[in-house]
Amino acid sequence: MTAVLEARQLGKRAGRATLLDGVGLTVAAGEVVAIIGPNGAGKSTLLRLLSGDLRPSAGEVRLKQRDIGSFAPRELAARRAMLSQHINVTFPFTVEEIVLMGAGERSLREAGPLVDAAMDEVGLSHFRERQLPTLSGGEQQRAHFARVLVQLACGEAEHGPGLLLLDEPTSSLDLRHQIDLVEAARRRAAAGTAVIAILHDLNLAIRFADRLVVLAGGRLAADGPRADVVTRERIRDIFEIDAVVHQVDGVPYVLPQSMRAAGQAELPPR
Repeated sequence: MTAVLEARQLGKRAGRATLLDGVGLTVAAGEVVAIIGPNGAGKSTLLRLLSGDLRPSAGEVRLKQRDIGSFAPRELAARRAMLSQHINVTFPFTVEEIVLMGAGERSLREAGPLVDAAMDEVGLSHFRERQLPTLSGGEQQRAHFARVLVQLACGEAEHGPGLLLLDEPTSSLDLRHQIDLVEAARRRAAAGTAVIAILHDLNLAIRFADRLVVLAGGRLAADGPRADVVTRERIRDIFEIDAVVHQVDGVPYVLPQSMRAAGQAELPPR
């Protein structure tokens, strides 16, 4: 499959601190990749480097075989769309206005069908005229996801399958809408979009992704199919918890059992 994104020996420093060190990653068109790891592992830093929002201290990112830093902002927006972790909108934009922002300079008349489809996909059609600050955190997140879907659709209409980046997209969503969001992302992948998402819920990441990328201490700890990556030993090493890993039809799921503290005995099972 064609590589949409290639990251080579990525490094990022902030003062004396090393945030990322020697991370490499290739993502193909239609592939779904979940980035997992403990807090402070460098996941959000990596995603911002892959999006072009940050410049690496070492290495390079290539989007569709071109250095991502060479794209003008408008060019980049037409080839990759990113849903950030924290988006704070205080102005009284309506849901429809927020979603339309994904269409750039296109008018509602031009982009109306895409806006309607995106709002319907996230279940917010009936909130079209509601002002965004009046919605719950989860509803606001879904509105921003609809905006990103419109941006992606507009770009792909001109340039072919692009890149969708999601930074903890389900953190404020209930269980139903978590599933709805990841399934919407998978539908984009089925149409050729390369999808990369940071997810803290291991079982959701396993369900969502074709491939898992594990970061620990700013370095790549594992990269491969979910059945190969998700083992009891790796979970213990990376997340410092004990867990049982079950397999259902070849797909693992994780049942955490106890916390571990350095230098202390493991808690007995209940």
